[in-house]
Amino acid sequence: MFQGDEQSQIDLRLFRVWVKASKTIFDDVVKDIERSGISNENFMVLELLYNKGPHTVQNISEKFSIPSGSITYVVDKLEKKELVKREPSPTDRRSSNVVITDQGQNLFKEIFPQHVEVISKNLSSITNEEKIQLTNLLKKLGLGASRINE
Repeated sequence: MFQGDEQSQIDLRLFRVWVKASKTIFDDVVKDIERSGISNENFMVLELLYNKGPHTVQNISEKFSIPSGSITYVVDKLEKKELVKREPSPTDRRSSNVVITDQGQNLFKEIFPQHVEVISKNLSSITNEEKIQLTNLLKKLGLGASRINE
């Protein structure tokens, strides 16, 4: 069994607690999304298009770090359900933008409040001050980790 120094023990404990807490919350949020009748991937694409407007398949792929072939499949499924459509790009004749339809917007408006409620319920065991502090710490941690890999 690994018996590292005190710093290693603290780091390992933090990592284990962080991963377990994240997984527990994420799994609950995904279950809620799937209760609405769409997959997590569908929800992610709809949320992006709803909040940030049209995107190319390539751009969606890059944002979620999911291969473009997989995103194309998700977009195809959403298109069959008439929740999104493809429109020619006004700036590049070779590509098209994925746009959320009125039906997609209506569905998203219906399911998003419940989504927010589930997230809030999962985070309700800490105060708003602690949430702000945790947000800042996680951002600092993420930025620090990204610098390591440069």
